[in-house]
Amino acid sequence: MDTSPDPSHRRQYSADVDIEEFYDADPRRRASAEVEMGTDWRDAGGVRYELSWVEDTGELYMLREPVPGGWADPFGGIHASGTHDVDQREVQGMTLAVLGTIATQEEVEHDLEGWEDAMRGANSVQWLTDRLRERGVLR
Repeated sequence: MDTSPDPSHRRQYSADVDIEEFYDADPRRRASAEVEMGTDWRDAGGVRYELSWVEDTGELYMLREPVPGGWADPFGGIHASGTHDVDQREVQGMTLAVLGTIATQEEVEHDLEGWEDAMRGANSVQWLTDRLRERGVLR
């Protein structure tokens, strides 16, 4: 597996439910197996996220469902309608963010051990954020 650095790994992709832009940016993604790591992650505002890992690139990414007019994401972004320019694609569709790169499925499973139980808790995305920072995946 080639997990060489790619500048697109840290780019946030945004699209209306369609993640084609993400897949088109690196042809390895489309052909790769993906491991789903939960589809019901929630942040403090109740916004739902899905977490997946792409085998051929090692990318761990999250999809975020459309959000209300004002919210703070767990990765440091604060978004509020009417106070500044809001990317309407974020409000109207799913957004995708690559959180980091983990080389193997074994490492993903080790780094996220306990995720199934954690995901069921309140503000489970905070657990995920803390865990990925502890493991050096999310900076």
